[in-house]
Amino acid sequence: MTSLPTVGYIGLGLMGKSIARNILKAGFPLVVHNRSQPAVEELAAEGASAAASPAEVASRVQIVFTNLPDTPDVEQVALGPGGIIEGAHPGLILVDNSTIKPVTARHIAEVLEAKGVLSLDAPVSGGDMGARNATLTVMVGGPEAALERALPVLQAMGKTITHIGGPGAGQIAKAANQIMVAAQMVAMAELLVFAKKAGADPRKVVEAIRSGAAQCWALDVKPPRLFAGNRAPGFKAYMQAKDLGIVLETAHAYHIPLPSAAVDAQLFNAMLEMDMRDLDNSAVIGVLEVLAGTRLLGEGT
Repeated sequence: MTSLPTVGYIGLGLMGKSIARNILKAGFPLVVHNRSQPAVEELAAEGASAAASPAEVASRVQIVFTNLPDTPDVEQVALGPGGIIEGAHPGLILVDNSTIKPVTARHIAEVLEAKGVLSLDAPVSGGDMGARNATLTVMVGGPEAALERALPVLQAMGKTITHIGGPGAGQIAKAANQIMVAAQMVAMAELLVFAKKAGADPRKVVEAIRSGAAQCWALDVKPPRLFAGNRAPGFKAYMQAKDLGIVLETAHAYHIPLPSAAVDAQLFNAMLEMDMRDLDNSAVIGVLEVLAGTRLLGEGT
């Protein structure tokens, strides 16, 4: 019987901790690192081993995952002082679950390849609930040989794993995903505010349209939370804004017009200015409430 590879996980935030826990539950020996220690201590109590640096994680494992907030964070952890590159060894596989710029994913893959390391950009979709339930969608860019080796670990975190293409292709797919996610959140917010201010019950409007042509994941999942006054994050608004920044920067580099995504980005950036950065991305409705002079949970709802 082939022994399971030792896996490292760096970045134990809202989603990373849940993903790491599912890898541990699947039986993989796990080494973890995070800037703040409570998440490390929590997973260590469940059977993981702690490491003092990304370099130490890389030196102790066969597959190392990263899940970090933004492009500079991933580049620093992968290639900076004390980073994965300093613990790199031939045969190591890096799998990045973060959402970053495709051009940076390609750069990291190129630099690490010279050290004998294969890299997969493997951003995920499904939010905190998908991370906890191991039902994430995983979009993978990079060599097929690396994916074949990492696949059993990816199957511990997600139910749909798609090889998109070469380095950076996973990040392009995630950017495309975020175009649609942002559009759904904004459209849902608009229809709820529209219904409320024009004099119809938003709950009944959602009930009427959710099984027709307007049906989508956002309309299935988010309205009950909003009607309950719950705008706590599954996926934080500032992360949605960051992802749309990646979308627009990539679109600019390739001369791609994205007028709707540009407007959506403005609305999510307005959330940051209005002190809503840590709310759920569905809470973009708060910006439209201000613009319309109404509230979803105001009088009559």
